[in-house]
Amino acid sequence: MSDLTHLPAQTLHLARSAGPGLPPEIPGLAEGLRIQARSVQGAFTRWRWAFVWATQILFYGLPWVTWEGLPAVWFDLDARRFHLLGAVLFPQDLIYLTGLLVFSALLLFFATTLAGRVWCGFSCPQTVYTEIFQWVEHHTEGDRQARLRLDAAAWGPRKVLRRGGKHMVWALIGLWTGLTLVSYFTPIRSLLPAVAQGALGPWEAFWVLFYGAATYLHAGVLREKVCQHMCPYGRFQAALMDRDTLIVAYDSRRGEPRGSRPRGSDARVLNQGACVDCTLCVQVCPVGIDIRQGLQAACIACGACIDACNRVMDQLKAPRGLIRLSTPRGLEGGAGQQAPGWQSLARPRVWLYGSLLSLVGLALLVGWLQRPTLRLNAMRDRSVMARQVGQGEAENLYRLQLMNASGRPHRVVLNVSGAEGLSLLDAEPVLLAPAGAQTVSVRVRMASAPAQSLAGQIVPIRFELQGLPDQGEAVLHADTASTLVLPH
Repeated sequence: MSDLTHLPAQTLHLARSAGPGLPPEIPGLAEGLRIQARSVQGAFTRWRWAFVWATQILFYGLPWVTWEGLPAVWFDLDARRFHLLGAVLFPQDLIYLTGLLVFSALLLFFATTLAGRVWCGFSCPQTVYTEIFQWVEHHTEGDRQARLRLDAAAWGPRKVLRRGGKHMVWALIGLWTGLTLVSYFTPIRSLLPAVAQGALGPWEAFWVLFYGAATYLHAGVLREKVCQHMCPYGRFQAALMDRDTLIVAYDSRRGEPRGSRPRGSDARVLNQGACVDCTLCVQVCPVGIDIRQGLQAACIACGACIDACNRVMDQLKAPRGLIRLSTPRGLEGGAGQQAPGWQSLARPRVWLYGSLLSLVGLALLVGWLQRPTLRLNAMRDRSVMARQVGQGEAENLYRLQLMNASGRPHRVVLNVSGAEGLSLLDAEPVLLAPAGAQTVSVRVRMASAPAQSLAGQIVPIRFELQGLPDQGEAVLHADTASTLVLPH
């Protein structure tokens, strides 16, 4: 069962000090050897691929979805608009982005407190694209043993063809990923023709190449080094976890002392633990760690080692769960202690993160549902604060900014209220374009009698913007406060 010849170099120091069953030297292992993760099948592998499909269908497919004639998700930087499923966000709506970032951070904290680095193992872009790139590698260079032989082989036509084909596919995936990212800012139906005609703008070309190269570098070249040395999350996860957090763990009470043995033999008779020291848990690990050494910062909780160990236990007709999802407290309870139940939720930090997450989520939802479709801002023309016209009427000049935060045009009318004798001049009906903003100049006039009785005062007024009903739809409305300055 033992297969230590191809143990990754990053775990050599662990292998030499791992205890019974591991030889002090592993022949054929050279320092600096690239980690070549072994393929594995199992429940956790299926879940990882389910998340790969879900995230990539969403990422690659969303730019092709239209809503009311516009891209469903579109960051229109030239017009400073963000289109989201028919809704239009203006620069002043960045509060929603702030709330979303806070919600995402709290969700990460909450998930980490419950299940450790579950985000890293299943949904992190680094993990997702590494999984895709490793799939390409497996189908171009072969399984783990074939890749190790290819690494050690001298350069020749076969190695150039296989390795070159792999890198070519990686580069194409990277470029398509960069192109997809840019399509969230430049609609893909105009971006692709520009690429075909060689008319891509300089900034668009830069970001396609930059993000494509970043995808290629992170998922194809750096891989586990990103998780081991570049990502800060593994360093501060300890502050979010406690003894009741689910982690991928090796049951040393059941597994030690480890050692190989004939198939069908009784480990207890041989005074051995359940671990047969096959090292498959190390070979399938995408970051090259040995889970038998305990929880480590580089572990991304992908569960590949669980799938590998469970298959070995099945072959040995031994109970599964030598490596399993458990908690530090559960491991102290021995082999019979499985994943915690609902009582693990009754922890202060779980309640704290859960409460904050619920509050922020509720605030975001309420704010979004109350987000107005029509918006109105009033600015007084400060070059002429107030003037007297006609038979003693008072008049102020204003510039009104009208905004349509939807993907449909709306015809609107303006009114003014707040005091007796007010009238709005130059206020014709306005057709607001989808996601449009328009500035109109208007005059507010107060009749002579109330203007003389309030001479020298500043009177609060209110501008009102009302959409004209169309095909039985609800009447849209917006208003804003301002003041009317009356001359002496």
